[in-house]
Amino acid sequence: MVDLHYLAEADRLEIYGGVGEALALARAHGFRIVCVTNQSGIERGLVTREDVERIHARLNERLRAAGAHVDAFYYCPHLPEHKCRCRKPGTELFERARRDLDLELNRSAIVGDRWLDIEAGRRLGIPTALVPPPGHEAEIEAELREHGAIPDVRARTFRAAVLRVLARG
Repeated sequence: MVDLHYLAEADRLEIYGGVGEALALARAHGFRIVCVTNQSGIERGLVTREDVERIHARLNERLRAAGAHVDAFYYCPHLPEHKCRCRKPGTELFERARRDLDLELNRSAIVGDRWLDIEAGRRLGIPTALVPPPGHEAEIEAELREHGAIPDVRARTFRAAVLRVLARG
């Protein structure tokens, strides 16, 4: 999903090419698809929980065209300064997904676009793949260095990341 910063309108949702097909491929290899996201725009008053839920529903509508869908969405509505356990890189939402969906973390992976995703994976002990947003590669690399986050896989596209995760077995 393209980051449009505090997106409130589901109709403005953009998805990078190949994401749906990559998710369908991951599912065909036995993966469940879970979206864990920080949504501090809720606490900032920029978006509502209903906005976020409409966006998640729209995402699944769009993914269905590629034969894919997200099994569950988990989001943290809090500001970073609250340092809550549910905000990535905290692991509470991942642990909740594990319990709710009976996931095996040792057979899981995180594909994300920020150091927060990579650090969450490290804390959970699962493989990570980084796909920086196009045009933001240098910024993301600087974040990784600043926080000492080292992804297991680096890829230019979500599809390439999924293929490399699948190849790792």
